[in-house]
Amino acid sequence: MRFSRALLHTVAFSTLLAATSLAAGTVSAADKVTLMVGGYEKQIYLPAKLAESLGYFKDEGLDVELLNEPAGVDAENQLLAGAVQGVVGFYDHCIDLQGKGKFVESVVQFSQAPGEVELVSTKHPEIKSVADFKGKSLGVTGLGSSTNFLTQYLAVKNGLSLSDITSVPVGAGATFIAAMQQDKIQAGMTTEPTITRLVKTGEASILVDMRTMENTRAALGGTYPAASLYMESSWVEAHKDTVQKLANAFVKTLKYINTHSAAEIADKMPKDFYVSDKDGYIKALDRGKSMFTADGVMPDDGPKTVLAVLQGFSKSLKDKQIDLSKTYTTDFVKNVK
Repeated sequence: MRFSRALLHTVAFSTLLAATSLAAGTVSAADKVTLMVGGYEKQIYLPAKLAESLGYFKDEGLDVELLNEPAGVDAENQLLAGAVQGVVGFYDHCIDLQGKGKFVESVVQFSQAPGEVELVSTKHPEIKSVADFKGKSLGVTGLGSSTNFLTQYLAVKNGLSLSDITSVPVGAGATFIAAMQQDKIQAGMTTEPTITRLVKTGEASILVDMRTMENTRAALGGTYPAASLYMESSWVEAHKDTVQKLANAFVKTLKYINTHSAAEIADKMPKDFYVSDKDGYIKALDRGKSMFTADGVMPDDGPKTVLAVLQGFSKSLKDKQIDLSKTYTTDFVKNVK
């Protein structure tokens, strides 16, 4: 069968149009990113919602969807399942997962201290130190979460075995508070604004404070990079342009945090994040704002501290050779103009 020249032109044009549309669709899909946040109302993960509020994602041509997941370990699972492209969570998962043969990396390092506090219920005045945790139920966001990692490390560091304590997954915010009020947990690790809420009502007191660099070094033995944007290494390699745009937006956000007051930052956050106490929210943010990096760069001494903490209690990691250089990258944040 012989085609007319006009028909051939039509077919060629249609093919070109389809290819162009496909390419356009590919670009659009690459710029659509879903990030899972391990509790975006927590002040430690504030950069995620702040970047959205300031319009920095849109400025980069990104369509970013933020999904909320109270426990970091569940956010990690969503990433590994391919349901999301990135997680706003603790860097320690990057090391823990490499020990399990999976490679993820921090591409923007938000903080250089955990921003976590070990609270003790005032119903239990017998708990005067971490060594007194023996036989107690301790609240964590989730089993396998960063709060669980830190709780286990502190217990072992203070002479306890992991069998001496019981980690109870209670999330954060209202669920954490309820668990402490009902004595389901006698102590627990949490962040702002939950800390302020419980201390203000006199229901809990602070035993271990890791909201500042100085206190973190005392508790953990060094700088402890925590909140970050981490992604699967293979995805990062295949989508460098998109990752660079995310880095641009987040570094700009970190600079905003470091050049604006806690009150100015709070004004950009959803009102329900204040939990009916904006003044308390602002005061807590003012105290903890120094935990955030100014440029998204991983602290030089941070990864070794995190590895030492994890190997301090994890039998599965003690004998593993971890390549720390594959758990983070500074390439994208250092390319931000």
